[in-house]
Amino acid sequence: MILAVMIEILLIGGVLCWLAARWSAAAVKWIALAALLTDLGLSAWCWFQYRDPGAPWFIDFRTGWIPSFGIGFHLALDGLSLVMLMLTFFLGTLAVLCSWKEIKERTGFFFFCLLWTLAGISGVFVAMDLFLFYFFWEVMLVPMYFLIALWGDTRRRYAAYKFFIFTQTGGLLMLLSILALYFIHGQNSGVYTFDYFGLLNTAMDASVSKWVVSGFFIAFAIKLPVVPFHNWLPDAHSEAPTAGSLVLAGLLLKTGAYGILRFVLPLFPGDSAAIARWAIPLGVIGIVYGAVLAFSQTDLKRLIAYTSVSHMGFVLLGIFSYREIAMQGTVMQILTHGISTGALFVMAGMLKERLHTRDLGLMGGLWTGLPYTGGVFMLFTMASLGLPMLGNFIAEFLILLGAFSVSPVLTVLASGGLVLSALYSLRMAQKVFLGPMRGGTGVKDLSGREWLLLAAMSISIVALGLFPQPVIDLVRPVVRLLVSN
Repeated sequence: MILAVMIEILLIGGVLCWLAARWSAAAVKWIALAALLTDLGLSAWCWFQYRDPGAPWFIDFRTGWIPSFGIGFHLALDGLSLVMLMLTFFLGTLAVLCSWKEIKERTGFFFFCLLWTLAGISGVFVAMDLFLFYFFWEVMLVPMYFLIALWGDTRRRYAAYKFFIFTQTGGLLMLLSILALYFIHGQNSGVYTFDYFGLLNTAMDASVSKWVVSGFFIAFAIKLPVVPFHNWLPDAHSEAPTAGSLVLAGLLLKTGAYGILRFVLPLFPGDSAAIARWAIPLGVIGIVYGAVLAFSQTDLKRLIAYTSVSHMGFVLLGIFSYREIAMQGTVMQILTHGISTGALFVMAGMLKERLHTRDLGLMGGLWTGLPYTGGVFMLFTMASLGLPMLGNFIAEFLILLGAFSVSPVLTVLASGGLVLSALYSLRMAQKVFLGPMRGGTGVKDLSGREWLLLAAMSISIVALGLFPQPVIDLVRPVVRLLVSN
């Protein structure tokens, strides 16, 4: 029941936040923080309990839900799900901390939306019934829409509508594919079920299969996002509040990668191999295209948003290389990008709070007044460009190493994206913290709360760069099953 309890804690915590706001705004923050710290503790307990996996699946919880339609409440945990859950609760805790003083209006509803978004994300990572998976997919969508639309910046409604339309379109295509898979399996076997393990190896005509897999892949490609489905991302990131940007970059994008790993590859092994022929080039295009657009931005948050497009290209390249080492790099990329890019968005929010602008042209010379902020910002800038001894380097090195045996030419082009990442990362640091002073005189450096959340992220990105083996060992059984398919 521990998986259901983790989700229930977030759902109940969100409702309590909404109700408690009538009496105390401070209590709301502590309730949200307590809920996420409790879940983080439970996921850490699971880590120590299953860190030496003997079997692919650690927990498999099933109970009936709507048995007449073959729908069950089926949650399961393996190494990949555990890594994703720990990332969810870790970044969720930091999202609460970075919103501590930023959110001053409707705090109860804000933390309700935040916790319910995280509950939906958590459910996505452990749901093993496709109807339940779609339910959680929608649960994380609606509150995130409100986070952007109500607490975002000047163009928040436009960004929220765009985010909703893109992701809901993908979700509806996925629902059609889920229903098609359900009926095809039922006609073949006489058993109508949405259960993941029951639907594995469902036989269907090649002409039908390509349409079914397309619905899944497009839904996950929009969320990842893959070029040309990325258009919603810069607007959503730039207009969302700091916690919204952190959750978007660190977690929502990762649900797309997780969906491809969990559903597209195992359910459609033959079609996935066919998709790889053009998914790898799309990944490389995303790496280069995202880096070029990041270099050309004048808005700090839009610049960081386009770096996500570039980094997620590495995820697509690693997945469809079908090499164990590349897929291990993909899992590391999911983790390290969530931490490093999430930290950059948090720091962008801190700078916006102090300077009241995101325009790079109005920044400069801030290192003199904000030396500690500049030092931490430079650490995560170096992580973003793939500096050795930091987690992103391990991830991208493993992906390129695995992909080279599949497509040397495209891998070399993807490696060129690392050069471009150095250009946009160093330009970003130079525009904000170096050069002549353009503003920001008299602003204060990091507070104790900001030190706490940035220290947690700094330690994490360095630890993943120096000691990646525990993560690699944990996901190895999952990766080997994916490659063997």
